Amino acid sequence: MEKSQEASPQVVVGKEAPVASGPLPVDGEITLTSKGLARIRSGHLWVYRSDLRTIHRAESGAVVRVVDHRGRFVAGAHYGAESEIALRLLSRLPEERIDQDFWRNRLAQAIAWRESIIGEGETCRLVHAEGDGLPGLVVDRYGDALVLQTLTRGMEALKGMWVELLRERLRPRGIVERNDVRVRQLEGLPLQRGLLTGDLPAEGQEITENGLRFVVDLLEGQKTGAFLDQRENRAAAERYAHGRGLDCFTFYGSFALHLARRCETVTAIDISAAALERARQNAALNQLAHVTFLEANVFDQLRVYDDAGEQFETIVLDPPAFARNRAAVPGALRGYKEINLRAMRLLSPGGVLVTSSCSHHVGEPLFLEMLMEAAADAGRTFQVIERRSQPRDHPALLTVPETNYLKCAILRRLT
Repeated sequence: MEKSQEASPQVVVGKEAPVASGPLPVDGEITLTSKGLARIRSGHLWVYRSDLRTIHRAESGAVVRVVDHRGRFVAGAHYGAESEIALRLLSRLPEERIDQDFWRNRLAQAIAWRESIIGEGETCRLVHAEGDGLPGLVVDRYGDALVLQTLTRGMEALKGMWVELLRERLRPRGIVERNDVRVRQLEGLPLQRGLLTGDLPAEGQEITENGLRFVVDLLEGQKTGAFLDQRENRAAAERYAHGRGLDCFTFYGSFALHLARRCETVTAIDISAAALERARQNAALNQLAHVTFLEANVFDQLRVYDDAGEQFETIVLDPPAFARNRAAVPGALRGYKEINLRAMRLLSPGGVLVTSSCSHHVGEPLFLEMLMEAAADAGRTFQVIERRSQPRDHPALLTVPETNYLKCAILRRLT
């Protein structure tokens, strides 16, 4: 369950991965059932295959006209015949043309929001799929390089266009394709990873985050190269950090180095030797010599510390998603409870625990209930200092709860 233990899918890798291009798909028409129509009217952007009533001249990957049983316009959407999520809404305006100018404007709006909250050059997510009205499209900025994901049939058909629009708008040194995620298999798409255009530094891509320097591997690193969705939570963790720090599931050392700017010492744990080597390089890059990196299984190491009666003033738990589906939730909660209970026992009075879950299927109520049970079993009393979520460059939609996946609680031990 460690971040670095997640298995990598089989992918097609090439230095210059091919760019899908060609004309925009031809529109078709799809009629919804009453259930599908109610879902759209509730504000959701997804329609499931079982809620399609009729399909007329619609090809998978096309932009289609969605109508009710009387033929009245409901929305324009991307159609994916292979996916359980058959429709992903793009526009509810009947007069709006979904053409290249439409996509260019949506991209410009997404980038403008990031520039207003982050500024130019800082590593961040530039496009967050449904959160930016661009379902299936993810674009992350790592310094002067971009990472692109086209996760649906519709966005895959437009991949060549997205490369050109990104080059036109941002003039990056290189654009990497990280389409090696399993969700593409649900769309009937191949897993691919490679350089689409330009080049990358041979020694890795250097980025900045909250004033710290990191080198990341955009082709081989987890997710799109790093875990960008904890950027604001890492800054929050630093504000409370003090004393002896412990960072669990450290990966490239992102939380550990934030803690190190305020803690006397920091121990950072991960099961991957390769990830820890990169983390050590990042610590040296920032001249932070008081961080110790330990190759170990977090579950086992927390038990060792607990048995030895160790104490820490600051602990971070940033595990991978333990629940990949609803069936995995009970087991995931047991795993979350074990590491949180151990961390709570290791925390000294006045100490701070920063704990997270990125499992969508473990909602915030379940996450908080698990923390309450862990605190009770640990015999500790905690103040809730902050309840946090994903950063502003990963916006969630109010009417699409699936887009709100990251939970983060900052707790302070009283007794």
